[in-house]
Amino acid sequence: IFYRSKEDLVKELVFQATLYSDLPHLASDLPYFPAEEEDEEFEDGIHLVVCVHGLDGNSADLRLVKTFIELGLPGSRLDFLMSERNQTDTFADFDTMTDRLIDEIIQHIQLYNLTVGRISFIGHSLGNVIIRSVLTRPRFRCYLVKLHTFLSLSGPHLGTLYNNSTLVSTGLWLMQKLKKSGSLLQLTCRDHTDPRKTFLYLLSQKPGLQFFKNVVLVASPQDRYVPFHSARIEMCRTALKDRTTGPVYTEMINNLLQPLVGAKDCRLIRQNVFHALPNTANTLIGRAAHIAVLDSELFLEKFFLVAGLNYFK
Repeated sequence: IFYRSKEDLVKELVFQATLYSDLPHLASDLPYFPAEEEDEEFEDGIHLVVCVHGLDGNSADLRLVKTFIELGLPGSRLDFLMSERNQTDTFADFDTMTDRLIDEIIQHIQLYNLTVGRISFIGHSLGNVIIRSVLTRPRFRCYLVKLHTFLSLSGPHLGTLYNNSTLVSTGLWLMQKLKKSGSLLQLTCRDHTDPRKTFLYLLSQKPGLQFFKNVVLVASPQDRYVPFHSARIEMCRTALKDRTTGPVYTEMINNLLQPLVGAKDCRLIRQNVFHALPNTANTLIGRAAHIAVLDSELFLEKFFLVAGLNYFK
């Protein structure tokens, strides 16, 4: 029955897909709890993984992500920095939050006297834009050669300009007005009258993503907080029909993707996620899918076991 149901499901899908149960090899074949761990000498330094939460989030948001990576890669020399410097004010502008995060990273390395061999970033939602902004700063330049994996969980890389949810767009607009939020204004590309001088457009012109070995974009069409196309960095139909801002949107996409495609040592991976969600108000407005990448143990275990752990080895 299982195999028949699986075949029927694949036939019904309108796109090509591989089910995890069909994969001959998993990303990890190590037991979660090995009998004993040997102390190894890591001459090339530790692998620093910086986790950055999203809007109105906190340092505990990505705790399950951290847990499943640690469980799946026992004995790895991983050091996690669960960013907390921005958790009291995620409504500030991106430049302010970038300064805070880069201070936090450098202070963490200095405080613990770390010899860093690799640096990876994991971001949720708005946190991904802060990460990309950090990569452009002169103070971070010496770490660019150490970049390994960028795991973007529902990141609004192209902003929220073409969000197909009127309810969410209205809610974000009201929140921006009430909080006088610089970050929300910048995400809607309304921080400058010239769209080519907005924060997101200028950020798209700066190098950053191509320095990673792996750029993994995780997106869900059920997520209405962050548009599916924005999380995947790709074109959408609404932008194609928009003769005013559409061309600028196309330029942003090209600015981001062309350096990635041209970088021989960089892989771009897009992962689409379809969650089994209950019929609740959170599901209706798209919030449930937006936070499921953080709190769904089913998704996180399957994602890391099947593919995700490969990006942190």
